[in-house]
Amino acid sequence: MPPNRAWADHATSSLGAAGYRGGAARAAVVEYLATQSCCRTAIEIHSAVGGSRSVGLASVYRALDVLTQLRLVQRVEVGDGVARFEPAVPGGEHHHHLVCDDCGKVEAFEDPGLEQALGKVAASTGYALDGHEVLLRGACGNCR
Repeated sequence: MPPNRAWADHATSSLGAAGYRGGAARAAVVEYLATQSCCRTAIEIHSAVGGSRSVGLASVYRALDVLTQLRLVQRVEVGDGVARFEPAVPGGEHHHHLVCDDCGKVEAFEDPGLEQALGKVAASTGYALDGHEVLLRGACGNCR
């Protein structure tokens, strides 16, 4: 499920509150990410926003750095040597990722039982979790 307009509005107001003026590249990256249901590379983001608005790749990287520092996007390392980015939705709603080691496909998944298990681990170890990432690797249905 894409984060939608609520996330984009939250990101825009958080950027303003942090002292960042409106910039075309940041706005384009925020608007694009708000329409996505899973993580994207900076190259994919640039391909989507760079053409018609003449937003450079370096500007996309700078925007992603700022959004990551402000915890508005999550940087996802899927092991292909390229970082991917997705909105960090206020309230903690999130998903995890499956990665195909053969073709590189990345898919999102949600599992309430897994979330409960992670909560139990935190409680039994005395940790107060701020967040977590789960990345499962293997071969997708097409590559098996």
